Amino acid sequence: MGDLEIRPAVADDIPAIVGMLADDPLGSQRESPDDLTPYLAALERLSKDPNQHVVVAVREGRVVGTLQLTIVPGLSRKGATRSIIEAVRVHADERGSGLGTRFIEWAVDRSRSEGCQLVQLTSDATRTDAHRFYERLGFTASHVGFKLQL
Repeated sequence: MGDLEIRPAVADDIPAIVGMLADDPLGSQRESPDDLTPYLAALERLSKDPNQHVVVAVREGRVVGTLQLTIVPGLSRKGATRSIIEAVRVHADERGSGLGTRFIEWAVDRSRSEGCQLVQLTSDATRTDAHRFYERLGFTASHVGFKLQL
């Protein structure tokens, strides 16, 4: 296993990121790798926000993972800052290599350095393998999440 670099995503990474987002039963229904325009616009918006960290994992010059970390200042929990981990994807060739663990450890460490008191994430109810993975890393399924499609 070659060296791994975790760095901010750039526009040239978008095809690989979208490919990973679309490479599962859920993502294949909601992502559009044929038109990268909205993804490029979103990355530009996110890159301008200091509370947003879209990163990629690169091994031997190839993007093999991505995640988004959002820092959320708040009033609850005595004004605590929390982070939210979203859109975690590991390339199919890298699954089982330990990359997912390194990625989540990176996000937790970054959250600490940003002064966060809590790290949270959501995972689709059908992703039972992911749930076991997050629990092994110390996360607990403490809440029920809801979404409203707009």
